[in-house]
Amino acid sequence: MRRSCARPACSGRATVTLSYDYANATVWLAHLALEPHPMTHDMCDRHADRLSVPNGWALVDQRVAVTSQYDQALAV
Repeated sequence: MRRSCARPACSGRATVTLSYDYANATVWLAHLALEPHPMTHDMCDRHADRLSVPNGWALVDQRVAVTSQYDQALAV
């Protein structure tokens, strides 16, 4: 079943899962979770890319691919 963006009035396809931890003032964006969970929010790419967090909070975008130094050397 297709999951939609959690933002009101957005009918975009969800591609990202947002989760957060109030105690550590941290928000995580990750690739869409396999199953929806009541403590997370599914979002489309457009809204995930424009997300801003409150002052003092950290945003950890886990969608960004981490490349090794070897991979970076091959790309040059």
